[in-house]
Formats: sequence, C-alpha cells, structure tokens
Amino acid sequence: MPTMLLAILMKMFMMTRLSSLLFIFILCSFSLRASYLLIPMDEDTQKDHLKAYGIAFWTLENDLTVDWLLNYRGGSFLIENNRQIEKECIVRGVTYEIITNAYKHQLQIELANPESNTDIIKLEKAPKVAVYSPEGNLPWDDAVTMVLTYAEIPYDIIYDEEILADMLPMYDWLHLHHEDFTGQYGKFYASFKNAPWYIEQKRNFESEAGKLGYSKVSTQKLEVALKIKEFLAGGGFLFAMCSATDSYDIALAAEGVDICEYMFDGDPMNPSAQQLLDYNKSIAFKDFQIITNPNTYEFSNIDVTRGRKVAKNQDFFTLFEFSAKWDPVPTMLCQNHSQIINGFMGQTTAYNKDLIKSDVLIMGENNSANEAKYIHGKLGKGMWTFYGGHDPEDYQHRVGDPPTELELHPNSAGYRLILNNILFPAAKKKKQKT
Repeated sequence: MPTMLLAILMKMFMMTRLSSLLFIFILCSFSLRASYLLIPMDEDTQKDHLKAYGIAFWTLENDLTVDWLLNYRGGSFLIENNRQIEKECIVRGVTYEIITNAYKHQLQIELANPESNTDIIKLEKAPKVAVYSPEGNLPWDDAVTMVLTYAEIPYDIIYDEEILADMLPMYDWLHLHHEDFTGQYGKFYASFKNAPWYIEQKRNFESEAGKLGYSKVSTQKLEVALKIKEFLAGGGFLFAMCSATDSYDIALAAEGVDICEYMFDGDPMNPSAQQLLDYNKSIAFKDFQIITNPNTYEFSNIDVTRGRKVAKNQDFFTLFEFSAKWDPVPTMLCQNHSQIINGFMGQTTAYNKDLIKSDVLIMGENNSANEAKYIHGKLGKGMWTFYGGHDPEDYQHRVGDPPTELELHPNSAGYRLILNNILFPAAKKKKQKT
C-alpha cells in the first residue's frame, strides 16, 4: 500500500470521538435539510389557489413529478425542491413552504394511515389541453378559457373542422365551449334573432357546414358530437359547462331525428321527435323531455333554471366527500378549501336529479332543490365531467356582460373545480384500487 494512502487512513482512524460525533452531526443535518416545496391549498394559507394549479402544471411540463396530497390542507401539492419552481411561485404570487426530508417522510406515514381519509397521488405528465371554441368575438365569455389563461396553463383552440379531421386523439383533455350541439343556435331566436351577432353567427355556421359537406348545421354538430364520444370512449377526458352539457346529450339521444324547427334548419321538426329519442345513446341523462317551442330559451327539462325557486342568498351546492384511498378520481375532482360552494346560474344552471342515469356519479348537489350541479361518469376507457352554470364568480351572467376579472377572485372555490379536472388526467397511469 502506498505510504501516503496509509498515512491518510491512519489519520482518519485517529480522529477523536468529538470529531466523529461532529462528522455524524453534519451528515444528519445534510439529510434533514429542506428539500421539498409544499404548496398548501387550505383556505387560510394560500394567497392564490388558481395560480397554484399553474405551478403544478408548469412542473409537469418540465418533466418533474408532483405529489397531490388528497384531503390534506385542501388538496396541497408536494414537489421536490427546485430553485426554478421556487422562483415561479414567487413571481406568480403562490404561497409555498419549504419542508425537510424528515417532515415529508412523516407526512407520507400520516397520509397512508388506513384510518385517515387521505392519500398521495403522483402526477406524472402534463395533459395536452384543447378548448372547443369558435372563431370570432361572441357576446359571452368562457370560464374555462379565462381560468386557464389566469393560471398560465397552455391550451389549443380547436373547433368543428379540426374534430372532423380526426385531430382529437392528439389531446388528452377537451373542454366544450358554451355551445349548442342540437343546431338551434343556443335557442336565442326569440330574444336575439335580429341582433347582428346572432345573424352573423348563423351565417358563419351555415357557411362552415356547407364547406364541410353538410346540408344542415344540426347534422354537422351531431357528427362532431359523435367524434367527441369516440374520443371519450377511446380514453379521452371530457369536461363541459353550461349549455354544452345538456345540449350535447340531447344531440346524442336525437341522432337521426330532426328536432329543429324551420327557423333553425329550413324545415319543420319531426312531429314524433320526442317519442324517437334514444336515451341509450346519451351518456348522462335519461327520460328527458325536449322543449319544442323555438321561442323558449331552453333545450329540455334536464336543466332546472326555469322552475327553480332558490333565492340568491340561499343558492349554494355541497361537494360530496369520497374515499381518497378507494375512490381517487372523484376525490381529486372535489379537492377544495370549502365543501360548500356558492351557486351560479347559466343557460343550463343545474340538473334535475330524477333525469340523471343511475351509473352517473353526483359529486355536488343542492339537495333541498333536488338538483345536481357537478356530475361525473365513464364511457369506455374515458371519463367525463359536467358542471352546471356559466361563471362561478358571476351569479347571473347575461349576454353582453363583461368577463370576470379573476385577479379579484384568486381563491375561488367554484373555479377550483375546473382546474381539478385539468390536472387529474396527469394521474391516469397510476394503477387504481379496485
């Protein structure tokens, strides 16, 4: 053995007990150093819940994983410490805490406790997001587009031409814009038939249908609805709000049946349309009655808007509590800092519970009014979520009203439900308990 190496080894063995203890202390301190970022999502701590989702999404985009701590402090996120992520939190105004390895280990034990309704879901890959939205400036906004922009989550805008060209498989998650899949132009005829925007929209839709080889807008919209259903059955994730929910299901049930009056498609509706509906083709609702009057601003009795008698100061819905360890998907979709959420209206405000199919999961409801607000289901390999109402922070948004400024609502519990739906496809590769 070389003399120099031997001398070094002898010197090491001759270390005093005090030096050995100091060395061990340094090693322990190193292992206990702060090494994780905890992004709390509880009510009292987080300054900007909505942008916190953007941090989680940004982390996934950069090929890092995120632990979603279900039912822990409002559904907090745990990320391995990274200076760039910390910098993003500071720039975006997102509250974070730095925790040690020891704290993280203790947290894992706590959340894994069988007696605790908590769990950890690992998010692995940022989903590719598409928003179904037409070109042009329509006199209403879209809550999902607004919150994606505010949270700084990237998305692509696609519409009928892209869907009919089979581009949907390029995406993991699809949001349906405030849309009418029945081809009745939102049933705005009575109030807006002479409005320039309505006339232009109708003209544009008819022109696009002709360009794509369809004789009617309703026929084109049905084909789009079927393509979306294909995407869903093949493993896609679908999220829809307001009129894009019930009008979509009505279009599916009315496949091959003319439910449009002459002012919408140039010929009268089938007088037996109601009897010809096939509820086996719809994904969420059953036994509903369509509203055939073209002057009535409503598609069917699925929506409760016309008959509901709920005062604004008493309008709220409650989220169900699911088992984090056995029902991780609905648990993820319901993560929030509040289980009671203020209600809000829309062309489709909420759903008549009596018309919801038995295999559909109700996640949020106003039980006293017999209405469901937030529902979820499966089709084939895919999953869908419907959320009633137009804008969670604008109780009765009207055509032409200005869009909501989310800078004023960074802790919106209602908007958090939208962002839950955007994140949960990132966990789809995790083996679920059965």
